Amino acid sequence: MTKMNVESFNLDHTKVAAPYVRLAGIKEGKNGDVVRKYDVRFKQPNKEHMEMAALHSIEHLMAENIRNHTDLVIDMSPMGCQTGFYLTMINHDDDEDVLSILEKTLQDVLNATEVPACNEVQCGWAANHSLEGAKELAKEMLEKRNEWSTIFKED
Repeated sequence: MTKMNVESFNLDHTKVAAPYVRLAGIKEGKNGDVVRKYDVRFKQPNKEHMEMAALHSIEHLMAENIRNHTDLVIDMSPMGCQTGFYLTMINHDDDEDVLSILEKTLQDVLNATEVPACNEVQCGWAANHSLEGAKELAKEMLEKRNEWSTIFKED
């Protein structure tokens, strides 16, 4: 296979075992800042995916709430394949702490009573949300917390 510019395009998606959290890349800026990108995979690639309303809502909930646990988040954005998210952080190199931050953020999702910014002023598709769907995704991910560090299937 030809090496691609996008790291995840070089990942053999048939070999991974979701759910997992893996370090997908590190970039160092010219002033010494270090940006780390994590692949936060909720669903098994090419076997299952998150329904869009639930994905949209958990995106809003995680993007808003993760910043209550750290000020080092640059972005939390969904994958187009609807199987997970990319979490991008700056100047944070403690992978175990990242897992803890994600766990706390998913607990926040379970405790949510509404989806933040779920209106036409703050959201580009405000009618497409599911708080219950987001909670179900968070619950499924948290139930497998002990598996997050296992990235690849055992043959």
